[in-house]
Amino acid sequence: MPHLTGRSLLSLLDYSREEIEYLVDLALQLKADRAAGHRRRRLEGYTLAMIFEKRSTRTRASFETAFGEEGGHPVFLSTDDIHLGVKEDLADTARVLGRMFDCIEFRGFEQRTAEDLARYSGVPVYNGLTDLYHPTQALADLMTVRECFGSLAGRRLVYAGDGRNNVAHSLMIGCAKTGLDFVVCAPAELQPKADFVARCRGLAAETGAELLVTDEPANAVRGADAIYTDVWTSMGEEAQAGHRRQILGPYQVNEHLMAATGNDDTVFLHCLPAVKGEEVTDAVFEGPASRVFDQAENRKHTIKALMLATLGREDGQE
Repeated sequence: MPHLTGRSLLSLLDYSREEIEYLVDLALQLKADRAAGHRRRRLEGYTLAMIFEKRSTRTRASFETAFGEEGGHPVFLSTDDIHLGVKEDLADTARVLGRMFDCIEFRGFEQRTAEDLARYSGVPVYNGLTDLYHPTQALADLMTVRECFGSLAGRRLVYAGDGRNNVAHSLMIGCAKTGLDFVVCAPAELQPKADFVARCRGLAAETGAELLVTDEPANAVRGADAIYTDVWTSMGEEAQAGHRRQILGPYQVNEHLMAATGNDDTVFLHCLPAVKGEEVTDAVFEGPASRVFDQAENRKHTIKALMLATLGREDGQE
């Protein structure tokens, strides 16, 4: 069993294949335990600081309920509530929080903020989303693929849409590290940077995963086990919405694109929230291939697994 006590999760680049798969395995067990009605309080007496610069549904609900169900006390802190780099140095805020809390969740803009919180607080810090990475989402996505197909290695996940956003980045890392073939299908101006792709291909070489980047949707999805998409316009990019609709129209996940896989068992994934009628049609989103709400629920189980493991409480007493 990997030893994760005291570790932060800032990016899946920091975790090995064994560690990622361990968290997925633990999350599957936690989900089964909850379904069976087994409730434990392994985080009794523990505290979690939840810092949010950006709005959230799934990330906030997942962290707050996962920590609370285990007996811990989560405290929500928005930028209206604390000095986060305003009036007080970020390092000072981090050092104060590290003396008062057992762990910190951060959801915001700069990856540097999450890294500095981890550097100065002295407690585990969990990246609930930055402009660069969304590792807790990718953990839930990997768990969902495992649930659907029983394995990760050798499966094929195609991401269609804005290929240089935080979800696409974290998926590419997670797939490369676990042997899951990954395809980014996006127009040239929205493809991930070449140096990032090269780094991930180096990781994929160790697991046998294939990583492809293309701008041809029909060819990209052939043989896919899962097709994944995200909103065309991320938070903070609203001024580009019209241009995004224009260039991403051919990458919409619709019934035609799902059929182009040639695989009757292909599932549809989306990190949510979705703009139905843009990146995905209502027919696909609500159709039998959709696993989006399993995926949303799995945010909670993977986040609970992460917190229990990094606080050394996987085997804590009831």
